[in-house]
Amino acid sequence: MSDASYTTQVESPEASFGDYFALLKPRVMSLVVFTALVGVLVAPTALHPFESFAAVLFIAVGAGASGALNMWYDADIDRVMKRTAKRPVPAGKVTAREALAIGLFLSVLSVVMLGLTANWMAAGLLAFTIFFYAVVYTMWLKRSTPQNIVIGGAAGAFPPMIGWVVATGSISIEAALMFGLIFMWTPPHFWALALFMKSDYHQAKVPMLTVTHGRKETRRHIWWYTVALAPVAIWTALSSVGGPMTLVVFTVLNAIFLKGAWDIWRRDEATSEGDEYAVEKKVFKFSILYLFANFGVLLAEAALKLAGLGGW
Repeated sequence: MSDASYTTQVESPEASFGDYFALLKPRVMSLVVFTALVGVLVAPTALHPFESFAAVLFIAVGAGASGALNMWYDADIDRVMKRTAKRPVPAGKVTAREALAIGLFLSVLSVVMLGLTANWMAAGLLAFTIFFYAVVYTMWLKRSTPQNIVIGGAAGAFPPMIGWVVATGSISIEAALMFGLIFMWTPPHFWALALFMKSDYHQAKVPMLTVTHGRKETRRHIWWYTVALAPVAIWTALSSVGGPMTLVVFTVLNAIFLKGAWDIWRRDEATSEGDEYAVEKKVFKFSILYLFANFGVLLAEAALKLAGLGGW
């Protein structure tokens, strides 16, 4: 078990609201909010705007709870990695005990309130998502297998499905496809990051694929997972949540992503080190745009449908 769970740190006098908010991983939360909102709005059942707002709010709170629990348990790893050393717990601004308390409180609050404001099936999915991220991924997968990102990616893929269940009360093929889109996107996204952050994971003894199998094998995995992502995206575009515009945009985005993944696969380490992993960094940044654009066009397609212009 992480020594973070036993270590009590002295809270810095500089601790502020921003330090506590940082526990919730606001960047991750923004992706959760957006994809969950899309899940709500593309569903065939329309909700009152206040119901939609409340549901997405509590899904976001649940995501923040997961982030706080992750920072509590992973404080020992975060201290070692340059990318995470300034997070509130390893920086000593928030104690591990406080992070745990905030995470547990927000977990219960988010699940109960989502159940009361939406439905208990959505609340159950949110509870499972928090458990999966905090326990299955953070406490087990991340420290034990190079498949951590592959399996653990499910945690980040649930928000649009939860949003769909908030609106409809059930799971459908469309919800599963939106889940699959994020699930298949996660490995190439994080492995592109790992290629130029390998030393961090190595020092922290996190069994990322770059550490256990090397960069060359990681490059191969990025290519094949990006290849596997493309049909999931096209199938989503051809489903009831898609339409002609979605199909065109998804096709272009996947072509660009495939080209980037191919470029990564064909590069050798000497070239990558020579330009400081410029291509890998470019593909990583594009992967973020890719996901937001995919869900953005689904939202635009839904708006066109309301105007009688979109959809199949």
